[in-house]
Amino acid sequence: MSALRARLSAILLAVCLLLTSQALITPDRAAAAGPGYLMVHFTGEGATNQQMYLAHSADGLHWNDLNGGGMVLRSTVGTKGVRDPALVRSPDGSKYWIIATDLCWGCGSTVDGSINNGSRSIVVWESTDLVTWSKPWLLNVAGKIPDGRNVWAPEAIWNPETNDYVLYWATNVPLDGKTKHRIFYARTSDFRTITTPQIYIDRPGTQELIDTQIVEVPSGVGNYRYVRASGDGQITLEGSNSILGTWTNLGNLSGIGLTGAMVEGPMWMKFRDRNEWTLYLDQYASRGGYMPVTTTNPSNPGSYKLPASGSYNMGGTKKRHGSILPLTAAEEARVLDRWPNTPAKRLQSFNFQDRYVRHADFDVRIDQNITSEDAKFRLRPGLAGSGTVSFESVNHPGYFLRHSNYDFQLVHNDGTAQFAADATFRQLAGLADSSWSSFQSYNHPDRYIRHFGYQLRLDPISTATGRSDATFRVTN
Repeated sequence: MSALRARLSAILLAVCLLLTSQALITPDRAAAAGPGYLMVHFTGEGATNQQMYLAHSADGLHWNDLNGGGMVLRSTVGTKGVRDPALVRSPDGSKYWIIATDLCWGCGSTVDGSINNGSRSIVVWESTDLVTWSKPWLLNVAGKIPDGRNVWAPEAIWNPETNDYVLYWATNVPLDGKTKHRIFYARTSDFRTITTPQIYIDRPGTQELIDTQIVEVPSGVGNYRYVRASGDGQITLEGSNSILGTWTNLGNLSGIGLTGAMVEGPMWMKFRDRNEWTLYLDQYASRGGYMPVTTTNPSNPGSYKLPASGSYNMGGTKKRHGSILPLTAAEEARVLDRWPNTPAKRLQSFNFQDRYVRHADFDVRIDQNITSEDAKFRLRPGLAGSGTVSFESVNHPGYFLRHSNYDFQLVHNDGTAQFAADATFRQLAGLADSSWSSFQSYNHPDRYIRHFGYQLRLDPISTATGRSDATFRVTN
């Protein structure tokens, strides 16, 4: 256990460090010869970095941060932090899930606490289009493991033999006189209920194992249908022809100078235009983020190659333990339209110029000298119609300014036409000053966004005071 504690303590030191800000690169869809790839990941420690982020790549090696490098999903359940996400697509492409570790180091969780008394649940989001996501829920996967003490690094893969998903993760548990992390699995069809967890991978002695990921390999490549890479002191490769069958140890990556003391968080990606794979590995020991190791045969440790200098670029934010999904053309178009590099803006009141629109406990008002992310929004193309705008929260992505009974709140987008109409506005020349802006309701065109008693409302405007109350500047 001491080796794991040392490893975790080294990672936890990053809690006190701020990520160096870097220039963000605008996604370039035109650079792709075909559909590209989507990566879901977290970026580091702290409440903001331990959320969900997305990056896109046209070639699988050069990555652009989506959403201006900002988070795309925020956990509001459990520890309210998430790490180690996996992105799962159903076989027919009708549903998607993101599953992640429920853990927030540096924002309430300690190393010892997360090992011995951590969350027994994973965080789950669901979508039917890869862009509009449900509110998160907790799935208790370790509750039926006697003295199971945590859940880390969940993954899932479709199993055609059982016609459902094999969900697997690491749990620290005392067993046979040894307390350590082992990989457990259960089956699920909906990520809401699971079968009784069983041990999936257990290394000999006191050897810990906290992350593993499986890739399916086509026939004609190597001798196994599935290959898994695990961080267990090495980056160990194993092969099998059945997900729940017998696995054969194939070796590790020490031959190219990589061990589990240097890298973790294995993340597979198949290049769509050739029979070549990359195994991305997180250089946690040097805090270097992900690097790609390539191979033409995942089951042959001798075929893996370190990347040449300058052959890849991970984008503007640090990429930590995640997963990669090859996109269809339709998926790529939706994703890039949903999360362009839109800057965060504030809305300044015209007649109280020291006050800005902000949300507090999901209510919306104007407050003095607010510079926090509560007062920052991304002006998205209107949810209900072209030539309009909708206001998405920066620190609660997926939540928009919406009127209900002419009052404003910050509300999660439920994907309905009614929500879209209530959250959509026409940006017009300011009613009190044409160099500023006013925002006319899409579904109540006789009403405008205005403040009254410092609260945001949707009202008809007929007086000079009303025109001033309904005028705002879109500013940084």
